[in-house]
Amino acid sequence: MTAEGLRSPFADPPTEGRAIELAEGILWMRLPLPMALDHVNVFALDDGDGWTVIDTGFNSRRGRAIWQALQAGPLVGRPVRRVIVTHHHPDHIGMAGWLQDQGAELVTTRTAWLYARMLTLDEQPLPVPQQLAFWRGAGMDPALLARRAGERPFNFADVVAPLPLGFTRIVEGQSIVAGGRRWRVRMGNGHAPEHATLWQEDGPLVIGGDQLLPSISANIGVYPTEPMADPLGEWIGSCRAFQPHARWDQLVLPGHKLPFTGLPLRLRQMIENHEGAIDRLLDHLAGPRTAADCFAPLFKRTIGEGEYGLALVEAVAHLNYLLHRGLARRFLTADGIWLWERT
Repeated sequence: MTAEGLRSPFADPPTEGRAIELAEGILWMRLPLPMALDHVNVFALDDGDGWTVIDTGFNSRRGRAIWQALQAGPLVGRPVRRVIVTHHHPDHIGMAGWLQDQGAELVTTRTAWLYARMLTLDEQPLPVPQQLAFWRGAGMDPALLARRAGERPFNFADVVAPLPLGFTRIVEGQSIVAGGRRWRVRMGNGHAPEHATLWQEDGPLVIGGDQLLPSISANIGVYPTEPMADPLGEWIGSCRAFQPHARWDQLVLPGHKLPFTGLPLRLRQMIENHEGAIDRLLDHLAGPRTAADCFAPLFKRTIGEGEYGLALVEAVAHLNYLLHRGLARRFLTADGIWLWERT
């Protein structure tokens, strides 16, 4: 197939409790999310005597009711025997433990399982000192910082079902069978560590999770758990590693938005999007700036309070990218705020 733009064969997503058949034995379903990005895609692969499910949605009363409707409806009463989780974020692993309690096998990367299980057990009523220091160091507005210091932070346990002991590990290059097809596991990094994608062998399907999205950018963030991380470098490196495997005829099944074709173009766009942001950021760092001062050149739009947290961690990720490559340096003020400037 010749080069073309990004396209989706589907005008509309499945409605709640329903499914769309993408290919023989592969169903596309959606679970709601209580945020601006108001959904997550999940997929069911027909294994004959049961199903393999890819990702799960948040754990909630509504989410469980939707899964029960899906099991009785599109999944025709056959059991979910296996859950493959692409990465540890709660909209993808939230219901995995609930499905395990029904007898499903959990299949994911070791990093995803360890992160998710650790975070579900690490419940905090208020932000811990390290979190507050991280926000302060990134230049969070003092009034917002003071307010958030007294509020319950986001906890995985709020939207992720307890994960029982036991999972099956998948690794880079492994071949697995699901839905009557053989899939090659390829790992991405940056949005989440050791994020699994599945590429159909001798076929056109790719299960992309949040590593391969069609029209939105996956959040690339640095968090107080690993404040010197370089997720942006890992993200760009992953995109480049996927490029030799990308074809124009592949149908990508993403974690959000619509399935799409045009993966070679999309990988190039994802790389160029961040390269452009880095160029704008370098120009902006002619004088000392905090991470919070860098929203305008990075995002080219106003950031509201609902988006502030994700924007802040992404700004730190871009600054860390420059720091690790000797393109920027930083200085800690007496007030515990990091000021950044280009070298």
